[in-house]
Amino acid sequence: MERTYLPVLLLVGFVGVNALLIILLSHLITRSRPTAVKQTPYESGMPVLGDARERFSVKFYMVAVLFIIFDIETVFMIPWGAHFRQLSCTVDLVGGACPAGQISLFGLWEMLVFIAILLVGFIYVWKKGALQWD
Repeated sequence: MERTYLPVLLLVGFVGVNALLIILLSHLITRSRPTAVKQTPYESGMPVLGDARERFSVKFYMVAVLFIIFDIETVFMIPWGAHFRQLSCTVDLVGGACPAGQISLFGLWEMLVFIAILLVGFIYVWKKGALQWD
């Protein structure tokens, strides 16, 4: 069992050592010469318009969380679509297809329940006014 994880552990170790080595080398090789001009913020050639620690409205974070939730929904739908035939067949697939009379609606109902739960949450957020920018 340990031999199956050995390539993964070697890759993680290589990546970690490589990251530390790059940071260490960049710290040792470069010289720091800070000036007032170098320390000023720079955003696409535009002058700074305000403080970087400006407070955002809670509405912004609510929309960001909703975006993440529906993005995760899409991530869960991709493997579901890839394995839909296996989820909708009561026996093992034969030649990539389900034998006659062995088709079930389990895969479809599974995703419909998942979407219904998300839809209830979306309607709740909509009714609470989290999507209003006013």
